[in-house]
Amino acid sequence: MVTFVVAHGAWSAGFAWRKMHPLMLKAGHRLVTPTYTGLGERVHLAHDGIDLDTHITDVTNVLFHEDLSDVVLIGHSYGGMVATGVADRATERLRQIIYLDAFVPRSGQCLFDCLPEAERKRRQEGAATEGDGWRLPPSPIPPDTAAEDVAWLMPRRHFQPLATFAQPLTLAKGETKLPRSYIYCSRTAPGDVFGQFSK
Repeated sequence: MVTFVVAHGAWSAGFAWRKMHPLMLKAGHRLVTPTYTGLGERVHLAHDGIDLDTHITDVTNVLFHEDLSDVVLIGHSYGGMVATGVADRATERLRQIIYLDAFVPRSGQCLFDCLPEAERKRRQEGAATEGDGWRLPPSPIPPDTAAEDVAWLMPRRHFQPLATFAQPLTLAKGETKLPRSYIYCSRTAPGDVFGQFSK
């Protein structure tokens, strides 16, 4: 059995992976899908002080309190920022990192640094005009998503604290030595929104 832990994407939550739980269980694996502070079922905790470190701590604390080890950590989209930070703080609990259409930041980069300038400005303007200055409006759901999934997801997607995109990632240990894989399945052109990836 392999334990997989998911660092989910922006505006999302652990519940977005609900269809994967029975599939992973059937394959004999465990899937753990924590939700970040201020999103999903934890939206009532949202405030302007939530940043990238908060979300890294959310996942790191799950690893510790659930006593998880030899974990395959999956970072999806924004979750690549989180997963990279978790790998720095809890290296001894991880076996591998899988980036799924994810940002792969270097130390000192924030998510905004990984976006094209026009996209960064658009998101910052959205926070200013729609998010009270500290929240980012959700991005559109991919157009090939099933209609019933869109109907279920839309009321469960919430504004994301701006500081989660603006705070630079600090890696105390430098680039991880853990095995890393990248799965690319986005319709976005490579390099347009994703950070650099090596090894």
